This record gives sequence, structure tokens and C-alpha cells, in this order.
Amino acid sequence: MDVNAQSTFDPKNDLRAMFPRFSPIVMTNNQPLIGRKGATPAQIALARLMAQKPWSVPIPGTSKMDHRRENLEVVNVQLTPAELREIETAFFPD
Repeated sequence: MDVNAQSTFDPKNDLRAMFPRFSPIVMTNNQPLIGRKGATPAQIALARLMAQKPWSVPIPGTSKMDHRRENLEVVNVQLTPAELREIETAFFPD
């Protein structure tokens, strides 16, 4: 299932319904950065984690080889301090 700003999640059966990062406003706010970087939402999320604490190594789980390749390509996604602030602003809109 591709997740986008129009996606809805069952609050009883899907944990994503509780996470602000899956709210329509946050997902809409993140689209310009995702488009500018030419990266997938998953790559932006991983790049953000790696930029916050360079010594951390996120270990995303997947059973699909395409997703594994996508995750490995995150090494080519560099976020500037301004882009990190943009992400934070998108996560916590007024």
C-alpha cells in the first residue's frame, strides 16, 4: 500500500493512525522536500535519523529486496541543517 496524504488508517487496527507523521497535514508539508531531494519518504526518514545522530545506524526491517535497495540508497541523501528544520516544522505545524 502506497501511503500518501489521502491515506486513512483504522485507529483500532493500525498504529499509523496514532503517529503524527502519518497525518495528512504532515505528509502534505513534507512533499516539497521529498520532491526536491528526489528521494522517497522512507529515504528522507532514514536520512533524518542519520543526520541527527551520525553514530546511529537505523536498521529498517523489510522482507522485500526492492525496499532493501531503496533503504541502502539513503547514503546518497544528504540533508542540510535548513532541510532538517523544514522537516521539523512539517512534523509540528501550527
